[in-house]
Amino acid sequence: MRKRGPSLFEAASALIESLRERGHTLVLAESCTGGLIGASLTAVPGASEVLWGGLISYDDAAKRALLKVSEASLRRHGAVSRTVAEEMAAGARRVAKSTWSIAVTGIAGPSGGSADKPVGTVWIAHDGPSRDARCHRFGGSREAIREAAALEAMRWLDSRL
Repeated sequence: MRKRGPSLFEAASALIESLRERGHTLVLAESCTGGLIGASLTAVPGASEVLWGGLISYDDAAKRALLKVSEASLRRHGAVSRTVAEEMAAGARRVAKSTWSIAVTGIAGPSGGSADKPVGTVWIAHDGPSRDARCHRFGGSREAIREAAALEAMRWLDSRL
């Protein structure tokens, strides 16, 4: 694995500082990013003041068991959907009782895409004092898609604080 670019560290540092200034806490629910957001945040000194932890729910069974994502949502919408991202974020926040949660679910490739959900489709959701979810279409390699998703998730929540 190549060294992470400064943009991930900078985004993580900015988010941690914003959370710290407000006395807020954060929990993560990561699927396609596989812990990359957590790794980026924990690279920042003082992250333990605001980061509760993270759950990597790569498999649908893990989404159901750890985050209480409903089987009906997975069947009806698929793992890469607004509904599932929102349920992941809500489930993580319930587990941690944190101020905020971030959830990421997507298709990093190189296979697994479809006409409706091509490789690079990523849903990012946050849950907390406000809730929202957004779909992104990132390009590039598997690593580039994962890094872009992690970067966007941190920057987006930071902009909402």
